[in-house]
Amino acid sequence: MEGRGHGAVAEAAREHERFLWGLCYRMTGVAADADDLVQETYARALASPPEHQESLRPWLTRVAVNLARDHLRRRRREGYVGPWLPSPLDTADATSPELDVPPGVEARLPGGGSTEGRYELLESVSYAFLLALEVLAPKQRAVLLLRDVFDYSVREVAGALNMSEVNVKVVHHRARAAMAEYDRARCVPTRALQERTRAALEGFMGALLSGDVAAAEALLSSDVRALTDGGGQVRAAQVPVVGAKRVLTFLQRLMELRGPPVAFEIQMLNGLPALVTVFADAKDPMYASHAVLRVDVDADGRITRLHSVLTDRKLSGVRLPPSS
Repeated sequence: MEGRGHGAVAEAAREHERFLWGLCYRMTGVAADADDLVQETYARALASPPEHQESLRPWLTRVAVNLARDHLRRRRREGYVGPWLPSPLDTADATSPELDVPPGVEARLPGGGSTEGRYELLESVSYAFLLALEVLAPKQRAVLLLRDVFDYSVREVAGALNMSEVNVKVVHHRARAAMAEYDRARCVPTRALQERTRAALEGFMGALLSGDVAAAEALLSSDVRALTDGGGQVRAAQVPVVGAKRVLTFLQRLMELRGPPVAFEIQMLNGLPALVTVFADAKDPMYASHAVLRVDVDADGRITRLHSVLTDRKLSGVRLPPSS
């Protein structure tokens, strides 16, 4: 790399853009943050390109991970208003070889071969997986992603993160132990799960919009939990709403105050169907103008979790349906 101009460095760096973006998205859980981190990684590569390196990938990985770890530390130090949820990611083409694979589900290395490891790539951008990662310390998160998602060897992780191989093994072991609860009931977005999720989502929203309370309640598990991420920017429940009757009452009251959506569309987000909605302009600017509603379902097709994401920054990568 020594002696290369900025143009050559930029070109070499962008060869790895898809990988870096997917890594940063999994590290932070927010697409907009991944955008910023990749741009900052490029800025550092241009300002101070590494010397005597045949490939930029290990160096870029180290820079991106360090930036992401710093970001996670700041987020945890500063706190978050209300429940935190990952930002939705469009994965409509993730399982279609003839179409471009979304950057968050990058599946091929530049020289050929798959990046997939212990966890499937689509699984590793699911809400269940991203929320499970929140229990990990930033270093554990980085090691687990590189080892178990992107299939790095211990030596490759050590080189990318500037750690000893022994330390990589220790951190990896602790990270896997922390993921044990997730591993007992992994969320792999199979076609069957996608169909079950779509049926529950369509049935529930249809019943809710038509006022069929009994049908809506029948699609909820008794211990269903509803989480709403407003980030302190828009009106949202500050704590989880638990129980079928409470969740239903909460959603009904919200529709009375906000009104029904003027446009909505089911899209494939983070491996599973989710509802993207657009609302009419409200007099109160604290009401969200658009939202994503997603659900988790059990084996019987009942909804166990409802996640609503409302903030503009979290929805920056979502395609909104036309309100006309």
